[in-house]
Amino acid sequence: MPTYEYRCAGCGYEFEKFQSMTASALRKCPQCGKLALKRLIGAGAGVIFKGSGFYETDYRNESYKNAVKSESGSQKTSKKDAKTESKTDSGTSQGEKKPTKPKSEKKSS
Repeated sequence: MPTYEYRCAGCGYEFEKFQSMTASALRKCPQCGKLALKRLIGAGAGVIFKGSGFYETDYRNESYKNAVKSESGSQKTSKKDAKTESKTDSGTSQGEKKPTKPKSEKKSS
């Protein structure tokens, strides 16, 4: 349930009220008794998640994180090995272009 802020247009009294979202806005000022109460538009509050996490993968322990790092490190080296194996005898892989000689620059007059 949210906390709403109110201000009385008659006396200027400001206060907060903890009430349901479906509850109607208050109209009567608790200070002066006039029906001049206005609900203020607030910035709201940040959401705070407490507990061990909402998903099984949230908030992993350090040993799990270290195991993932070591696995990803071994995968990187295997990718490098696969790249060197995929090269052809000419020294270029199938998708690479051979380097070309640079064109000579034109001289301006």
